[in-house]
Amino acid sequence: MDSERFRRTYREINERLCPFEKVLLTQRCQCKRAQRFCIAEREGVCCNRGAAQQRCVLLLDLLEKNARFVLKVTRQKILPHGKALRVQAGGLLGLYRALYPEKESLEKIPDVDALIECAITRFGGVENFPFPAILSSIRTVQGRRPRRNRT
Repeated sequence: MDSERFRRTYREINERLCPFEKVLLTQRCQCKRAQRFCIAEREGVCCNRGAAQQRCVLLLDLLEKNARFVLKVTRQKILPHGKALRVQAGGLLGLYRALYPEKESLEKIPDVDALIECAITRFGGVENFPFPAILSSIRTVQGRRPRRNRT
């Protein structure tokens, strides 16, 4: 399947794109609102609740805006895949650490929707999240390690 045809089919099937799709597909977190689907051996994720999806879109927009300086991408409108993945993974891990500083850090977030709901309850809204603390997690999250050349 060619790329343009795939993208067109993807948009037709996926009415509610999951903003955290990249991090969900890498298995770094899970979400009770996520529904997976396949098109031509490729996997996608959609959200099964409009209000949750809008909340996640707002959070991801704020994470990307706040993380641009940390990621050294002040001029690009769209983040490259690796940096977008760092924003998603680091942002969610940073939010978890801000909510639960007394707990041991996680490698995998068990439920993105529950985490964001809890944070909204604690901080009073997505705009009030402690972004300086979250940015430190984005800074420290590592992307995928390069594969070794196996010969």
